[in-house]
Amino acid sequence: MSDAAGDSGSVVYAAVLANAVKACGTIVTLAEHDFLRILASQESPLVVFAKGGFFSTHYRYVTSYRGLAFYCRSDKELSLPADSELIVASRIAIPEM
Repeated sequence: MSDAAGDSGSVVYAAVLANAVKACGTIVTLAEHDFLRILASQESPLVVFAKGGFFSTHYRYVTSYRGLAFYCRSDKELSLPADSELIVASRIAIPEM
């Protein structure tokens, strides 16, 4: 593969990634305790949850707060506030930056 082909591949990847970010909006990745703090500050927070993993199980969570999407990945299932509305998804895909 020539350098020109490699460079054009990088440009295509950057364009695809930029379009994915536009489609998804802003996604803020948080540590578990910060994600739970965001949930605690809301009344009846809506949380999308997915369990995944191939070699080990992990849990992914997404919620919205003040117009932003907040994402958390955890090795253990989080204890969500009792008044949370939970939507179980088969998969949550977050574009990697």
